[in-house]
Amino acid sequence: MKRLTISLRRQLFATPADGIISVGLLALLSWAGWGVLNWAINSAQWLVVRANAAALTIGRYPEAQEWRLWLLLGMLTSLAGLSWGRLRGASGWPLNDRIAAGLLLVLAVGVPPLLAFGPLNQIRVLFLLLILLLGRLAFSHRLSQALSKRFGDWWALIWGVAYVFGLWLIAGGLGLQAVRPSDWGGLLFTLLITSLTLLLALPLGVILALGRRSSLPLFRYISVGIIELIRGAPLITLLFLGQNLVGFLAPNGLAPDRVWRATGVLTVFAAAYLAEAIRGGLNAIPRGQFEAARSLGLSNVHTMALVVLPQALKVALPAMGGQCISLLQDTTLLSIIGLFDLLGIARSVLANPDWLGRYAEVYLLLAVLYWCSCAALSLGSRALEKRLASPGLQSIPKPQ
Repeated sequence: MKRLTISLRRQLFATPADGIISVGLLALLSWAGWGVLNWAINSAQWLVVRANAAALTIGRYPEAQEWRLWLLLGMLTSLAGLSWGRLRGASGWPLNDRIAAGLLLVLAVGVPPLLAFGPLNQIRVLFLLLILLLGRLAFSHRLSQALSKRFGDWWALIWGVAYVFGLWLIAGGLGLQAVRPSDWGGLLFTLLITSLTLLLALPLGVILALGRRSSLPLFRYISVGIIELIRGAPLITLLFLGQNLVGFLAPNGLAPDRVWRATGVLTVFAAAYLAEAIRGGLNAIPRGQFEAARSLGLSNVHTMALVVLPQALKVALPAMGGQCISLLQDTTLLSIIGLFDLLGIARSVLANPDWLGRYAEVYLLLAVLYWCSCAALSLGSRALEKRLASPGLQSIPKPQ
């Protein structure tokens, strides 16, 4: 605490002028924050959010099938809690018990924006947070270490299987009623499209980055052409091309759903930018790493896969995290091509004559939801950076 006080004093009150500016900015922010809070509690009409809570969260998903979504959320939340408990036992993992204390505070007082979604949805969300904490507390430090040794290599596969099963479940697996992707919407649609695009774009980005550095001219020219073409065109233009050209060129009845066309465009778009970030990481690896691997008898493929690429991905992780956040924000463009993402649902709600003029409440809620999602990605990226940081780099003293 004393160190934090000294640091704040140096940064905010180093000189009298800095102190005056800091006090003025703090007063301005406090005044603005109090005004927004007072409006949200006393003047805002949150009925527009409560009446359209289902549309904002799941879009046009059939009401009778909502239990699938809550089952999926419960499964993923339980798995997240177990993963948290396992990783908490690993040395150096930054997710400490202060986060658990913060979640307990959320359980105790609730989240004010959740009040706008109605008591039932608030209870459901708080119950999911409770499941997360129970999964976290289910593991002792000793048990976490045992699980890390036994199942550490399989944990990513477990997450992958759960993700695929979740998509299959909400689409109509296990003999359930089929629900078209076009009927997905709201926050559910935004998060699913973002996660699916990231899972597909990362391996494609690695291939494009390696292709751009390849000694084979054909492979290199194709990779460079794809990257420069995608990066040279606005995303909205590519989305319109993907929606219209694929439907025009594909034979009748074989054109994929509009959701999958948009997912393909977003995947290629994100892969082109991830490829440049990964290429920067590859360029940062010293030539001696290649020579050392070759001296051990490793082939070019093994050298790249086992020695060079893991280090390059570690170096490129901050830039890749930024691209993931940008991709989440870019999904708002899907509303322009007629897909009902979170922003598209909000626009359709505001077009209803019953809710004219309620822009502030709806867009404030959207801002909170997007900020929470982006903040979660940012925290996860920084936690992963700290987890993967080299001990040698951590021991280097910072310049004074």
